[in-house]
Amino acid sequence: MRNLILLLFTAGIFFTANAQESDYQLVEQTLNYYMEGGTNNDFNTLKKAFHETATMKYITKEGYKEVNALEFFSGMDASKPKSNRKNRIAEITISGHAANARLELEYENFTFVDYMNLLKVDGEWKIVSKIFYKRVD
Repeated sequence: MRNLILLLFTAGIFFTANAQESDYQLVEQTLNYYMEGGTNNDFNTLKKAFHETATMKYITKEGYKEVNALEFFSGMDASKPKSNRKNRIAEITISGHAANARLELEYENFTFVDYMNLLKVDGEWKIVSKIFYKRVD
């Protein structure tokens, strides 16, 4: 009986760890769609990352702005040269069907620090909101 309980406990830990790792990989994949699409000016790849109603909020010289993320990025032109930047996922945190991530998109003279909130919608991880800061290096 003790061995059976130990076996079930071990199996439970194994399946929980695999589910978390799988969600981590799926969140990472969603973030990569965003970063690759942005780097390559490829809207079709980038839009795989976002929920259709995702918002983007940021501060400009004029103040607070809030826009639909897909509308904001819809003007991308894949015929333009690839962006010269380094993309890095600095952090991912997952709690059930909610996650957040911090990304760093490093250009020659500045870095965008993006904070993404994601939800698992119908089995797929989607960015539902983005805020960012442009850090001048």
